[in-house]
Amino acid sequence: MSAPPFVDVKGLSRVFDVSKPWLNRVIEGEERKLLRAVTDVSFSIGKRETVALVGESGSGKSTVAKMVVGLLQPSAGSVTIDGVDMWSIADAEKRQALRRRIQMIFQDPYASLNPRWRVGAIIADPIRAFGLAKDRAEIDHQVGELLRLVGLDPADGAKYPHEFSGGQRQRICIARALSSNPEFLVADEPTSALDVSVQAQILNLMRDLQERLGLTYLFISHNLAVVRHMATRIGVMYLGRVVEIAPTAELFAAPRHPYARMLLDAVPDLAMSGRARKMVEGEIPNPIAPPPGCAFNPRCPAVMDRCRREVPVAEALPSMPAHAVACHAVAEGRI
Repeated sequence: MSAPPFVDVKGLSRVFDVSKPWLNRVIEGEERKLLRAVTDVSFSIGKRETVALVGESGSGKSTVAKMVVGLLQPSAGSVTIDGVDMWSIADAEKRQALRRRIQMIFQDPYASLNPRWRVGAIIADPIRAFGLAKDRAEIDHQVGELLRLVGLDPADGAKYPHEFSGGQRQRICIARALSSNPEFLVADEPTSALDVSVQAQILNLMRDLQERLGLTYLFISHNLAVVRHMATRIGVMYLGRVVEIAPTAELFAAPRHPYARMLLDAVPDLAMSGRARKMVEGEIPNPIAPPPGCAFNPRCPAVMDRCRREVPVAEALPSMPAHAVACHAVAEGRI
């Protein structure tokens, strides 16, 4: 019998009310406007596994990340961490214990560090908040060890964030995330603001830390080359829904959803294979007024009438049970 997933996300949805104030709507005769950022997203992550979510900007990846880490309450659905539903915990101590096990690495290392605090104080803050050290000397020792762990010098704790490069700041962000001894890290595009050579260093550091500390990752990115290096499974998101999820090797070898194929065709062909490619065309529709049926139907080369009427449900492929696709054309065998 297989072990239960460490992270289990079921039916996660988030709706934002972007309407004008009530009085303005009455005067102007407008209705409420709801933005469905995430709709019925489900996936699981095993212990020490890395699952990545990819998609264009506006697909809902970061909203999912914030709900999974506990920064944003879902409109519907559940997030279960090691058997505990994070949004149904009534006991304050249990909630605090669960929060210690979850940390987030943000996209922008410039904006996510307090410029008024020294690096040592930034890293020490979670240690104090969760009571993980007895006195100042132990806190300073832990901060120094964390700085060494991410490839920096303990003396760097006396400096301010502006004294570091972008890659070094992201290392500081990783050290701060590790300071509470977490088991699950959510990384929201942690390398997108960095140079290519620095990106590789940060990704290698994250992989080394995962092997050394037994970490579990949810990795958010729009860069397929990055997730191929990091993830064991990849979920492709489009307009708030997961349209395909599969093991990394299967997705890159044989993508089935037309949108996943278009994303992979946009990756530079360094092998110069000469195979036919179709670039990503069009733009993501307005999430306030999405198209009926499958949201991808205005851009899909395999669209038919059913796609404009019915929302497809993710179904596992008969030959590959770990590979699920939400597409009418795939279900009918046309792709």
